[in-house]
Amino acid sequence: MKKLIVLFLISLSAYSNTFFCNKSLESLPTLEGGRVKPLYVLATESFKFISGKSKLSGHPVVDFCLLSAKSMGLKSELSLNLRVDHIKSKELLGLKENETITAQKALEDEELIRSELMTLKKNDSYKKDLNKVYGRIQTYKKIIQGDAWTLPTVTDGKVKFIPIVNALTQQNVEKFGQGQDAFKKYFEQAKASYIDTEGDKYLIELTYKKLKLFSWSMLLVLIGIAAGVLVKSNKPLYFVTVITILVQIIGMAMRVYISGRAPITNMYETVMFSGFGALVISCGITIFRKDSIFIISGLAYNLLCLMMMTFAGDMLDDSISPLVPVLRDNFWLSTHVTTIILSYAALALSWVLANIILIKQIKGKLENKDYKYYQDLIYTCLKFGVVLLAAGIILGGVWADYSWGRFWGWDPKETWSLIVLLIYMAILHGKYTNWITNQRFVPLVAGAFLSVMMAWFGVNYILASGLHSYGFSEGGAIFLGSFFLAQISILVINMIKNTALNKKQA
Repeated sequence: MKKLIVLFLISLSAYSNTFFCNKSLESLPTLEGGRVKPLYVLATESFKFISGKSKLSGHPVVDFCLLSAKSMGLKSELSLNLRVDHIKSKELLGLKENETITAQKALEDEELIRSELMTLKKNDSYKKDLNKVYGRIQTYKKIIQGDAWTLPTVTDGKVKFIPIVNALTQQNVEKFGQGQDAFKKYFEQAKASYIDTEGDKYLIELTYKKLKLFSWSMLLVLIGIAAGVLVKSNKPLYFVTVITILVQIIGMAMRVYISGRAPITNMYETVMFSGFGALVISCGITIFRKDSIFIISGLAYNLLCLMMMTFAGDMLDDSISPLVPVLRDNFWLSTHVTTIILSYAALALSWVLANIILIKQIKGKLENKDYKYYQDLIYTCLKFGVVLLAAGIILGGVWADYSWGRFWGWDPKETWSLIVLLIYMAILHGKYTNWITNQRFVPLVAGAFLSVMMAWFGVNYILASGLHSYGFSEGGAIFLGSFFLAQISILVINMIKNTALNKKQA
C-alpha cells in the first residue's frame, strides 16, 4: 500500500507546528496488550516504561505521534533516553553509575544485549534487568516503526486495528480532503466509527488517568490527620475521612470498570486496596470502641500506601494489564486475595498503633494507664487480622486445589503466609495466657509486621520466585531493606531507653 506523501509537503520547522500531531488525538482508541485504551494512556505508559517518565518534552500524545511519524520519514528532534538500572547492565553498555543510554545508542547495542542474554543461564537480577532493557528497545522500535500506535477501522460491523504506518495512506486520507483538515477528519471518523460499533467505555480510562484521584486522596488524608491531631472536636476528622473514603471508592470503581476485575491483581493494586481497607476497618472499629485513634492510625497507614502509589513509580506499576489465566476466575480472585489483603490492613493498623506507643515511650510521653489502654486497642486489631488471614489462607488452598490440583505446595508465598499466621497466633496466645508480658507485647507486634512485609513484598522483590509471583513487579529490595532497618532501629532505641529507665528505677 502506497504510503502518504502529503505529510512531507509541509515543513515542521517548529514544535508547535506538528501537522496532525496535536493534543486532540489523546482520546483516539488504540489496541495494545489485548486491550483497547485511549492513545493518551498508551503514550504515557510507553514513555514511563522506556524512560521512567510519562512524557518527553511536551504533551505525551504529541511526542508519541511525532516519534510514530518517523516510520513515514518524518525527522524529529525529540530526545529519548532508556532506563538502565543494574550496575552490570551499565557496565556492559559502557555507562556510568547515574547515566542513561540514548535511544539511538541503545539501538546500536541491541545485538550486544541479545548476545549477552543468550549467554546468561541464571535468571538473576542482572538478567532480569537486561531483559527489561531489551524490552524497552523493542518498545521504542515499535513506536518509531509505526507499529505501536494502531488505528481502528470498521468493516461490515467488525473492528480491526491496523498500525498507523499502514493506516495513513494517501488513498485513505485524501477521501477527507487536503491538508491538516483531512487528517483531523480521518481521525475523527475512525474514532466515531469505533464508538458507534463498540461504545465509548474506553474513554473512562482517559478520565481516570487525568483525575488523579489518589493524589487528591493523599491531600485529604493529610488534612484529616491534621484535623485529628490539632482539633479537639472529632467532627472535622470524621467529615474528611468520609470524603477520603468516597474519593478512593470512586477511583477504585473506575479502575474496576476499566479492567472488569477486582482491584487486587498486581502490587500497585494490593497497596491501594490495603490502604483503603485499613481505613475502612479503622472506621468500623471506631464505631464500637468510640476512639478516634483508630481512624488516625487508619489515615496514617492509608497515607503511607498513597505515598507509595504516587512516588514509588519504579517499584509499583499502575498500568492495567491482562491477567494470567489462573487469575481470571473472579470469584476466587475476589475472595481469597481480598481477604488476605484486608488481613494485612488490620495487622498494619496494629503495627501503626504499636509504633505510636514505641515512639511515645522513646520521648517519655506515655503513662502506664495509657500504655495498657493502647495494648487493648492493638489486641482488637490483631484479632481481626488473624481471623481474616486464616480465612484467606484456607480460601487460597481451595483455589489452589481448583486451579493447580493441590491444596498446599509450599510455594514461597504460601509458606510465608503460614509463617505470618503462626507468628501472630503465637502473639495472641501469649498475650491471652500472660506468657507474653505487657512490656514485650508492643515491641513484638511492631516486629511481627516485618513478617507481613516479607510475605507481601519480600517474596516478589527479593525471592522473586514461585507460582504467586505472577502479576507483581520485581526490584524494590532497597525499599524493603530500608523499612526493615527503620523498624529495627525504633525497636532497638526503645529497648535501650526502657533498659536505662528500669536501671534508674532500680
